[in-house]
Amino acid sequence: MRAPRTERGRLLLVLVLVAAVTAFTATVPLMRDFFDLRVYYGAVDTWVHHGGRLYDYRVPGTPYGFTYPPFAAVVMLPMALIGLHLAMAVSLLFNLAALALVLRLLAGSRWRRHGWYGWSLAACVLALFEPLRDTFSFGQVNLLLLALVLVDARLLATGRSRWAGVGTGLAAAVKLTPVVFIGLLLLARRWRAAACASAVALGATALAAWVDPRASRFYWTVALWDTNRVGHLDYVSNQSLQGVLARLGETGRPLWAAAVLLVLCLWAWRTRRAVAAGDWTGAFALTGLLACLISPITWVHHLVWLLPSFAVLLRAGHPRIAGALYAVLCTSVVWLWFDDASGVDGFLGSNIYTWITLGLLTGLPVGQPRAARPFFLARSASATAPAPRPATPAMTPNSDQPESPSGTDAATGAADGVRDGAAVGRGLSTSASSEPTGSTRPPAAKPQSSSARASS
Repeated sequence: MRAPRTERGRLLLVLVLVAAVTAFTATVPLMRDFFDLRVYYGAVDTWVHHGGRLYDYRVPGTPYGFTYPPFAAVVMLPMALIGLHLAMAVSLLFNLAALALVLRLLAGSRWRRHGWYGWSLAACVLALFEPLRDTFSFGQVNLLLLALVLVDARLLATGRSRWAGVGTGLAAAVKLTPVVFIGLLLLARRWRAAACASAVALGATALAAWVDPRASRFYWTVALWDTNRVGHLDYVSNQSLQGVLARLGETGRPLWAAAVLLVLCLWAWRTRRAVAAGDWTGAFALTGLLACLISPITWVHHLVWLLPSFAVLLRAGHPRIAGALYAVLCTSVVWLWFDDASGVDGFLGSNIYTWITLGLLTGLPVGQPRAARPFFLARSASATAPAPRPATPAMTPNSDQPESPSGTDAATGAADGVRDGAAVGRGLSTSASSEPTGSTRPPAAKPQSSSARASS
């Protein structure tokens, strides 16, 4: 099937895709009724206006309350000044802005080349991605954190390292998952950036402790260690290593710790190779995968951290593999085993998102020598060195100079995007409370209202 060549044909195709996406999202679990945002709003409102304790709040009719570090509540204080519905609208706008920024950073310097048609197709594809659907409909913060870390990486890549680490530090203070990116900075020996990120995270945490010492003391000594505040470990939405073991009935810490250690060793080995080859995009993607695997609870919406891995697959010339894995993550297939994850089919099917994450960590094409990478992954000569100057007055025939093959322009456009991402790497850069997303269950009589629901 050929892509339409006329503007009218392209518009017609986009309209058909929009209709198909709308039909799809109308028949699969989509709206979570901003459950997590309701948690944030209710906790902050009670904390500010009703003299309540931040971590004592519970969404009416549920056992779920605020589970993030206290600094997250400090950042969310402006919600106490507006109504809930306005907070929902602001959440949508922030997530849209964060997604646009993430795509801009992953697409590269020639993002304008794709035009309205390319970005319309991308929007349709992204609208199907279950982690993104849940992030928007829960009112979650993961996209904002991903954008912070990517911007930080971009600063390192472009040599503007004075403020590098600030984004990662802020993200780590809001939620614990991004702490692993400080580990990446240490592994890469980016000492200044790692120190900056650590200082920002500690400073933000200290600020929250000054604002409410009692809340900070409770979080770091009690709430952080109580996974029941977040949700059940064996809930099918928990697509971490801990979730796999919990669904097998293995809740002991030693086995989980051993699995985490093995995954950490694999990550360190592959990431060091990526760093040594200057493949910072791959190093960042591997770290996002690691965060999803080793976190005790990784709800489906946390898997937005997989987006950089798909960018790496596309840039390495594996669009079919990327498309197949992405398609699985659009299907909500794990919910088929919501009631019963027993048996071989339950073991394989209910954990399929975890298998995808683990497979990407193991096989993501990273750390390739520059000469061995696909053409569109390499930096163009013009970007790396000035054009050669003739040693003698241009007497050499033109045939002696290599010419670009036809069609190279399109490839170069793709390459530019890759370079930009890889730039976020070369600098490091190319590139909750555990969050409960228990509400990802398919709609029942009351959509997303079940006793098993968890909050952010």
